[in-house]
Amino acid sequence: MKHFDVFNGDADGICALHQLRLTKPLKSLLITGVKRNVELLARVPARSGISVTVLDISLDSNRAALLELLRHGAEVEYFDHHFCGAIPEHPNLKAHIDTAPDTCTSLLVDRHVGGRQRLWAIVGAYGDNLLHAARTLAASCTLEPAQLDQLRELGESINYNAYGESEADLLIPPVMLYEILRPYADPFDFLANEPIARTLCESLRRDMALALSLPPDTALAGGTIYVLPNEPWAQRVRGAFGNFLATSSPDRAHAVLSQSVQGEYVVSVRAPLANPYGAVELCRQFTGGGGREAAAGIGRLPHDRLREFTVAFERAFADASQAQTLSAQAAGPATK
Repeated sequence: MKHFDVFNGDADGICALHQLRLTKPLKSLLITGVKRNVELLARVPARSGISVTVLDISLDSNRAALLELLRHGAEVEYFDHHFCGAIPEHPNLKAHIDTAPDTCTSLLVDRHVGGRQRLWAIVGAYGDNLLHAARTLAASCTLEPAQLDQLRELGESINYNAYGESEADLLIPPVMLYEILRPYADPFDFLANEPIARTLCESLRRDMALALSLPPDTALAGGTIYVLPNEPWAQRVRGAFGNFLATSSPDRAHAVLSQSVQGEYVVSVRAPLANPYGAVELCRQFTGGGGREAAAGIGRLPHDRLREFTVAFERAFADASQAQTLSAQAAGPATK
């Protein structure tokens, strides 16, 4: 039976697949792409006699292709944490889907394989900016603080590589990156032996320095909006910068916009880490929007809808800001 592995090209998708295939080796055809390309399942030929593993792409965004595969008798196993809508009931579908804001696909696979490749699950969780979840997993391993820092930087760098209009914008296509790390059961061996790991880390640092030199475009009660210049580095760093802002100001929401080659905005939204809800509901108000509760995005936001997005952003996260203010008032004045 021919098998297809369909996975998001970001850190969570790559690390989820890597854990699964280290534990359950299987010859497969690989289908992936840039992070924003989530409608990947349509690339699998709908016919009988095939099996498919899907990792880290929204079921809701791939519903039509999934139903077509099931109709033709394909066997599908689905791991994901994004908004999914109603999950089809079908004997050929095994769904491992959890949309809680404190999980990711790498954590779902870690649970599925009994933690047998946990270091890569930690890398994936760090890449998805789930810092607490990554540290919780790491507590079950014998790791020095410096090693945790290495895993975090690796996860962030793999994730950073997935951002771009097309694979031509990336430092390395995700399928090639996966093929390079495929032999490594230990991420520390990958870091020590593969030059691409150092290249990704160094490039991320350079692009982050450029992003950090910019002021926010709009500051609101519940969060901030950054509009990055129309430069290649801005496309690459959009997600990493959003994650950095979320971690630095966990009580506030953040949106980072960069311009696509068509002149529209590509949007990344991060809900406040202290109350990680609302990002996907906001983004689904706009065509091409989707994601998960804590982090979501819009593939194409027309210029003339930027003001509409700003109003919707403010409305989505104003409650969190008001709740923070009320909590502070209830606590009374600070004492020295």
